[in-house]
Amino acid sequence: MPSSIAWQKSSYSGGGDNNNCVELGCSSTFVQLRESATPAVTLTVTPHRLSGLIRTVKAGLHDVRSTDDRYHLGR
Repeated sequence: MPSSIAWQKSSYSGGGDNNNCVELGCSSTFVQLRESATPAVTLTVTPHRLSGLIRTVKAGLHDVRSTDDRYHLGR
């Protein structure tokens, strides 16, 4: 993986330095994801696999079902 990837921070993170969020970086064949609080740890996937993950997340297939309020994601 090239070390000079330009990372893009999520627009949902807001401004400032203390707003940790997911960052995305692309190379010619891979997409890398990382948490801005721990930038040394990255997840590397192909664009095809990432689009599949996004599609299933949007469809709600990964929603946590619980009566515990700590696990209600946007509900």
